[in-house]
Amino acid sequence: MANHRMAHDVAIVAMGCTPFRDHWNSSADDLLVDAVGECLEQLPDVAITDVDAFWVGTQGSGMSGQTLARPLRLVGKPVTRVENYCATGSEAFRNAAFAVASGAYDMVMATGVEKLKDSSQSGLSAVYPPSDGTDVDWTAPAGFSLLAPAYQGAYGVGDRDMRSTLTHVAVKNHANGALNKRAQFQKAISAEVVESSPKIAGPLGVMDCSGVSDGAAAAILVRAEDAYKYTDKPIFLKGMGFVAGAGEGLASDGYDFTTFPEVVTAAAQAYEQAGVTDPANQISLAEVHDCFTPTELVLMEDLGFSERGKGWRDVLDGRYDLDGALPVNSDGGLKSFGHPIGATGLRMMFECFTQLRGEAGDRQVADARLAVAQNLGGQPGSCVAFVAVLGNER
Repeated sequence: MANHRMAHDVAIVAMGCTPFRDHWNSSADDLLVDAVGECLEQLPDVAITDVDAFWVGTQGSGMSGQTLARPLRLVGKPVTRVENYCATGSEAFRNAAFAVASGAYDMVMATGVEKLKDSSQSGLSAVYPPSDGTDVDWTAPAGFSLLAPAYQGAYGVGDRDMRSTLTHVAVKNHANGALNKRAQFQKAISAEVVESSPKIAGPLGVMDCSGVSDGAAAAILVRAEDAYKYTDKPIFLKGMGFVAGAGEGLASDGYDFTTFPEVVTAAAQAYEQAGVTDPANQISLAEVHDCFTPTELVLMEDLGFSERGKGWRDVLDGRYDLDGALPVNSDGGLKSFGHPIGATGLRMMFECFTQLRGEAGDRQVADARLAVAQNLGGQPGSCVAFVAVLGNER
């Protein structure tokens, strides 16, 4: 299968990200304007009219490219709206990157936004088309809760060890979020708080689940050879993979809920392009899709950071803590930063961008050179997955 490098290398020269939280007094338009405005503030010689093309990712907060064109008052510009489950923000970035890499445009912008708090329900707001009746009908917590007992059964992990592992993920990510003024939840929590929280599905309690929030993020991309015209600290896209699963895991008896095959394939594509052969030791930090605590555990193995069946030990040993060998979700992740669907993928990019530029303040990872951003959408056995490798050296 072909997995070629892009014709032109791509760089991110500016990014913006709103706080993720309950923005009761801001519309999706307001959030987009704020994120784009922060981008442009970093490039004083660039005006919005200098951007050749735009992408906006949103699941349910707008229709068509006018979702972005209207609030920005864009005239005569191509604007494309994309959606790909919870990987929608990454999809906006991916398409924008390809547009620059192809040589079609010199400068592009990727944006993502979601106003979940404006809906009448908690969680994802979407109207799904009628099915043939064979779809699995469960909530997101129910689907992802199956990861924990499946992992235990496959690798012989006891109930107490698994509970401690999931608790450690939650405590870690809230501790990181407490250092992040943009995070939805900026308070460290104890293991007792996590383990005494009301149960939602299977072993998962409220504190095992990511937050529901509003927010927006944006990035300006150019060809790598042009990057230093705009900033002295560009961040380079080293590799990028995306896979839309065929839903085979939920259509057959072979899926065991201990892996996301789509993530494994997308990571292999991104690593090959980036020249990463030993992710556990070559990657400085990672932002991963911790929609629920067992998701982060499984992703540590799917991304090659831990050996199969050993991820839980690495979590408990602190390998993925902020001061560990490979910090994961240094900004708090979905768990603490929040999860406005269309913006999440770009928020991950924003943290990688900030860390690789050495601008993360109290949560700065020492000597950060390569970062992974991993975003997924859907459910175990039937998901879409995005993985990117970013670096501060071309």
